[in-house]
Amino acid sequence: MKFIPTIMLCSLMVPTLAQAAVINKTNPYVMMEQVAEQTFSTLKAQQSTIQRNPQQLRAIVKQELLPYINARYAAYKVLGPQLKKTTKAQRDAFVTAFTEYLVSSYAQVLTQYTDQKIKVEGVKPIPTGRSIVSVRVDILDNKRPAIRLDFKLRKNNKTQQWQGFDMVAEGISLISTKQSEWSGLLRTEGVDAVTQRLKVLANKPIVIEKKR
Repeated sequence: MKFIPTIMLCSLMVPTLAQAAVINKTNPYVMMEQVAEQTFSTLKAQQSTIQRNPQQLRAIVKQELLPYINARYAAYKVLGPQLKKTTKAQRDAFVTAFTEYLVSSYAQVLTQYTDQKIKVEGVKPIPTGRSIVSVRVDILDNKRPAIRLDFKLRKNNKTQQWQGFDMVAEGISLISTKQSEWSGLLRTEGVDAVTQRLKVLANKPIVIEKKR
């Protein structure tokens, strides 16, 4: 169970993309498959640079991950009922801090990348009118049992494009976990205090830990 949080964050690197690639964002299954292939290829190609300067992972995450994650929607989900008690300025500040926190979190977990492979669920029909879909992704590692992950993606009704916003591993939702962690602080200290805490967490240096 101690390994699950790391797997959860690590697998969030799946919804990424190199700017040069053309990704089909109108189908969540196709998008996940294309993005996963490109992401792991990029990480493998830049391993020498990453080992010398782990901070490079921040740039990789910002370039390849953020365009395919609806960070504002995810941040609002974390705020939950406290969202209605915030001003526009407070919401924008929280989303910015939350986004930087995600960048730092993903970058740190990406230091764990070695030679894992990804198997994405095949394309399935999407019922008319459905705006949220879960796509199964299996992480294959020769040293550990396969890990099943379910990514939640949401369709933008205006653009008709899909973006990721949550991921469930072993029954644990990343969004639900953060809601539980921060709901008390949001109630007692307010959104401004939590925003400042997120900024501190986001500024922690990326460190490559020695593998046992």
